[in-house]
Amino acid sequence: MFDKIIQLDKSLFLHLNGFHSETSDFIWWWISSKVIWIPLYIIILYFIIKKFQWRSITITLIIILGVAITDQISSSIIKELVHRLRPSHNPEISQIVHIVNDYRGGMFGFVSSHAANTFIFATFTSLLFKNKWFTISILLWATIVSYSRIAIGVHYPLDIIGGAFVGISVSLMLYLLYKIIKNRIKTKYF
Repeated sequence: MFDKIIQLDKSLFLHLNGFHSETSDFIWWWISSKVIWIPLYIIILYFIIKKFQWRSITITLIIILGVAITDQISSSIIKELVHRLRPSHNPEISQIVHIVNDYRGGMFGFVSSHAANTFIFATFTSLLFKNKWFTISILLWATIVSYSRIAIGVHYPLDIIGGAFVGISVSLMLYLLYKIIKNRIKTKYF
């Protein structure tokens, strides 16, 4: 059963990774970049400050902590325990994987740190703002950024799903912690 799931994951990856062109490679590479999203983070931070005022200090620290936690869980714990080769390093398929800009990533790919980090940010901010259109937009953004990792050849779909699960789980725990602290400590910072 597990072998069938892994085979299906490889087949789905090869199918999705097979849709490429010079233009799409440029776009997916750009979407996958971390630096390009700094303006988005600044805009969202502005709205966090505007809505939550002094509490935005705590919220910002929680988001930073959340990204650090998901990054460590995905990179330093799960990838090192599972040791699943990225498609770009898998000798079974690496010759047919479409690689963008000769970037192959680290040796292991399960779970995707990009997916974990974007989904913690998207889920936590969605819980804060409680706005349907923001939630749809930010979760779509996290999904597109995560998918870009398949398009550039460095993650299988299950890597993305696993990373999203880590990000969403950590964000739910941190949001619950934030609500508990906010309800117990009545200060302007919570």
